[in-house]
Amino acid sequence: MLSPEKLARINELARKSRTEGLTQAEKDEQTLLRSAYLESFRAQFKDMLDHITVVDADEMPPQDEPN
Repeated sequence: MLSPEKLARINELARKSRTEGLTQAEKDEQTLLRSAYLESFRAQFKDMLDHITVVDADEMPPQDEPN
């Protein structure tokens, strides 16, 4: 997972980009940070999907009837 400092920096650069614009060095930093964020997000999402079990309704045990 990306550190809170890096996430804060991503948000700071996004705000600055909308208001004043970024220098070339800041644009390069933003690109690197966004790439790291997406890589982290994809890894977490893949891990979550890898641990999902699909259950067919026909294979589920019968549920007790409520009284």
